[in-house]
Amino acid sequence: MKTQALRAALPHTLPVLVGFLVLGASYGFLMQSQGLAFLYTLLSSLFIFAGSMQFVSVGLLLAGFEPLHVFLLTLMINARHLFYGLALLEKYRGLGWKKPYLIFGLCDETFSIHCAVDPPPGVDKGWFYFFITLLDQSYWVAGSVVGALLGQLLPMDTTGLEFVMTALFVVIFLNQWDQQTDHRPALIGAGCALACLALFGSEHFLLPAMGLMVLCLAPARPKTEKEAHTP
Repeated sequence: MKTQALRAALPHTLPVLVGFLVLGASYGFLMQSQGLAFLYTLLSSLFIFAGSMQFVSVGLLLAGFEPLHVFLLTLMINARHLFYGLALLEKYRGLGWKKPYLIFGLCDETFSIHCAVDPPPGVDKGWFYFFITLLDQSYWVAGSVVGALLGQLLPMDTTGLEFVMTALFVVIFLNQWDQQTDHRPALIGAGCALACLALFGSEHFLLPAMGLMVLCLAPARPKTEKEAHTP
C-alpha cells in the first residue's frame, strides 16, 4: 500500500524537486552569508518549513527577540494558509494520524498538487497525500542543506536572492493559467491583489486581498464545480 502510494505520488512532485533544490539552496546560501550556523538552516527547514517566512526569518534571527512582532509578521505572511485549509477540509477528512503532518507540511506547491490531483484508483488517499507532502518537504530540506554546505565552501554575493520566492509564485501562476481553460478565477485573484495593494500598500495588503478573493469567488463556486463535472 505504501509503496504503491509512493510510486503514484513521486511523478507529481518532480517539478517541485527542481524548484525547491534551487530555492532551498538560495536560502542556505543566504543563511551562511549572514553568519548563521548550519544547524539553524537545517532546523528551520525541518520545523518552520515556510519558504517566504524562512527568508524573512534570516533578519529576525539577527535582530532583537520580539515574539509579538514575529507572531504578527508570520500571521501576515502565511495568512493564505487559512484559506488553503478551508479548501482541503474534505480531502483531509478521516486521515487519522497523518492529518497533523499534512497540515504542518502544507505549502503552496503541495497545495497546488493536492487540489489538482486525486489519487489513482486503488491507491490509499491518506498515503498518497502523505508522500506528496513528505517528498516536497524533503526536497526543500535537501536544497537548503546543500546550499548551506556550499555556502561554507563558496562564499558569494547573495544580493537579490530573496526574489526567488516571488519568481516561483509567478511561475506557478503561469503554469496554472496554461493548464486551466477558465481564467476568471485567476483574473479575479490578480485584480483583488492589485486593488488591495493600491489601497493598503505592500505591507498590509495580503489579508484584505485574501478576504476580498473569498468574497468574490465563493458565490461562483457552485457554478464552477458544476461546470468542472459536466462532460
